[in-house]
Order: sequence, then C-alpha cells, then structure tokens
Amino acid sequence: MTHPLVALGHPVVAVDESPEMLAHIRGAETVRARIQDLELGRRFDAVLLASFLVNVPDHALRRRFLQVCRDHVHEDGWVLVQRHPPPWFEEATEGERTVDGIVFRLRDLRRPGPGVLAATVEYQVDDRVWTQSFTTERLDDDQLAAALAEAELAVDTYLTGDGSWVRAVPTVRGSALGRSPR
Repeated sequence: MTHPLVALGHPVVAVDESPEMLAHIRGAETVRARIQDLELGRRFDAVLLASFLVNVPDHALRRRFLQVCRDHVHEDGWVLVQRHPPPWFEEATEGERTVDGIVFRLRDLRRPGPGVLAATVEYQVDDRVWTQSFTTERLDDDQLAAALAEAELAVDTYLTGDGSWVRAVPTVRGSALGRSPR
C-alpha cells in the first residue's frame, strides 16, 4: 500500500517489525517497530490499520492497535481500518484467486470456534512465494463500533460496500468531534 500512496504524493511513514518488509519500501520514511508498541511522538492526518489486524482474536492486542492509531492521528484526522467483512467468515473457502498479478491461495482453513477462522494464505508473485498463517475473529458492525469506542474512535463511514474498509474519527467523551457523516 505504501508505494501507491507515495505515487499519489502522500507523505508516508511505513511501520513494520520486519526489516525484510521495510527493505522493499521506497520513497517513504520507514520505522521498524511492533505496531502495538509504536510511539512516534507525532500525529498524522490519516493513520492506516491494514492487514485485518483489527480482527485479531486477542482483545487486549486489538485495543492496543486501535489506541496506537488514536494516539497518532490529529483530532480532525481519520483512521482507516481494514477488516474482514462479517459475511466472509461464513463464506471463506480454500482456493486460489489472482489480483493485479498476485496469486492468493487460501489453504488449511479451520473454524476453531464461533466467529473464529484460522488458515494459511500463500502469496505468489512470479517465482516468489510468501506464506502466512493467521487466526482472525469476526467483528460485526456493533462489535467494531465498541472496539473503536474503547480507543476514543467512532465509525465515520464505511468506505466499501462490503464494509471491509472503515473510516473512523477521534471522539471526545464518546461523541464524534462535532462532525456530521461525510
């Protein structure tokens, strides 16, 4: 996501705990850190929490991810959150799809508990392959709103029809900062 944002002229700070991932970044500031430990001491117009991190089944870790977002966004800024849309948890099946030259393979799919899905995803670009195993928890709109509220954030709008991208805004004492829906 970094390179398309840079190409559009946005200043970007890319955060990852993997030096290998950060080595691929061009045109942006990089910070090696675990997101939940991030303390940059500055705020941004927009903060992006991608890769479905909000769906982590560890509620304390989810709270920390969102709090870090809140700590780094300006009072009039946005936090953009990527989540697995709730229906995905029932619809997900093992298989393969290709998007923009990247082959995605979902395999080893399990449902270890209600609203929880575990799987391995394999990404392939040309002859390079990267594999990641994950466990993710379903968040419906009310659960997402509650998780955001714990971090003094509120849903501003759903940016995609399936609800996978959500724009949240900072709140003060539970109310959006005098904003009207956009």
